[in-house]
Amino acid sequence: MKIRKIAGLTAAACTALCFAMSAMAATNILGFDDMSCATWIKSKDDPDQRNAYIFWLRGFLTGHNYALPNQQVSTISSGTIEAKISQYCKENRDSNISDGVMRLSDQFSGRNQPIRK
Repeated sequence: MKIRKIAGLTAAACTALCFAMSAMAATNILGFDDMSCATWIKSKDDPDQRNAYIFWLRGFLTGHNYALPNQQVSTISSGTIEAKISQYCKENRDSNISDGVMRLSDQFSGRNQPIRK
């Protein structure tokens, strides 16, 4: 009897978890064709490409402020954005800058919690 109860609870928990995961909508990131940290690192020697990335990153942070008015990203300079994304990409070479800017928005909005996708 006890095993049936545990099996039933386990099945219910698995079903609830699967339902919750399927209910989460994926975030559609509209950005550059290549958002990889590897390309970000290479853009250091191309000021035009680096500036385009920084403009996009600033736009992303502005979008964060629009979507979450109670968790505004504080004023942040382009130099700070560049330094933080460079640090993120150095530590997470296989990642991309969109993940880095999401973490940056957490840090500078006071939320400071991991991003949930």
